[in-house]
Amino acid sequence: MPRPSIGDQELALLHYLAEHEPASVGEVAAGFGETHGLARSTVLTMMERLRAKGYLKRRQAQGVYRYSTATGPGEAMRSAVGRFVESTLSGSVSPFVAWMAERGEVSDDELAELQALVKQLQGTRKEK
Repeated sequence: MPRPSIGDQELALLHYLAEHEPASVGEVAAGFGETHGLARSTVLTMMERLRAKGYLKRRQAQGVYRYSTATGPGEAMRSAVGRFVESTLSGSVSPFVAWMAERGEVSDDELAELQALVKQLQGTRKEK
């Protein structure tokens, strides 16, 4: 069963935590919350929602809960992209690829990654 969806700000928090884990709510509020204009209570709410959705886990150490990612932001991003493609693009990635080509701001690293993905897709198709 797929995990529940998450919003843009939750995804940003997940990315932040992946780079700073394990972290307490206070640490995340200071490092992430302050730069995004979020109160500590809002950060706590977001972290607990992410935990309830299965994206974060927590462990108590010396009386303080320390949070870490349960899946990593990569899975959350893939899930968000999948929902976008299915709901907004009716399951077709062609409009997205056309947008990328028109945009023309694909770095060499991104282009190499895209080429590797196309090669992987071609290999998968040959196996079937």
